Amino acid sequence: MSTADKLFINMCKDILANGVWDTDYDVRPKWEDGTPAHTIKKFGIVNRYDLQESFPILTLRKTNFNAAVDELLWIWQKKSNNVNDLNSSIWNSWADEGGSIGKAYGYQLSIKHKYKEGEFDQVDRVIYDLKNNPASRRIMTNIYNFQDLHEMHLYPCAYSMTFNVSGNKLNAILNQRSQDILAANNWNVVQYSILVHMMAQISGLTAGELVHVIADAHIYDRHVPIIEELIEQKEHEAPTLIIDKNVVDFYKFAVDSFKLSNYEFNPFKVKVPIAV
Repeated sequence: MSTADKLFINMCKDILANGVWDTDYDVRPKWEDGTPAHTIKKFGIVNRYDLQESFPILTLRKTNFNAAVDELLWIWQKKSNNVNDLNSSIWNSWADEGGSIGKAYGYQLSIKHKYKEGEFDQVDRVIYDLKNNPASRRIMTNIYNFQDLHEMHLYPCAYSMTFNVSGNKLNAILNQRSQDILAANNWNVVQYSILVHMMAQISGLTAGELVHVIADAHIYDRHVPIIEELIEQKEHEAPTLIIDKNVVDFYKFAVDSFKLSNYEFNPFKVKVPIAV
């Protein structure tokens, strides 16, 4: 069993057995037919992934690895907020007629800030510190900019990364205010695991742990039977992540810089309704 499968199964069982339903509240998300999208949730889920032990991608079902990496690069490398720069349609529901999702995600990472060493955006500041001041306890990003929330088409869910160098290992904490466990959990774990590997490689470090902190970990009402079936699927061994070691510039990574060897997964296919 892969670590990702084990943690996912245990998390889902915990939410279903011990979670709290929000059916007593008026909720913002709606299903396509206009029905309120209620959830069962747990507060304060923390999962730890040792990136040296295995690459944390689900084998219970296929996670679209290339699309997940593409979205990560769209946000962190292109620093874009326009879906026309993305090679999938996952953000289309939040885009305007020009393709913009407002001042969200990549837009926030592109804003330059003043430091005593000069001007950096958040990504470039992380890279600078990892290379020049790895002992710093201030290596972090935050895209939950209250000043710009009214101009974001969706408030950031995964909003903060804190990087920490211990010895020769680069560890990180991903903070997430809210997560749709079925649609997004492993997707985000895969993405930010790749980000840790990227930052480690360009800094001459080894990827260590990714700690994923979720404030509101929820399963939507219409996802419950899917989750119940999914966590009973056969588990496979985790695949091996292969990275192009020739890339030493963060902005030179591409989707095909990353490959999975021996990625076995179940042919578990079901249309997952998305609440908006």
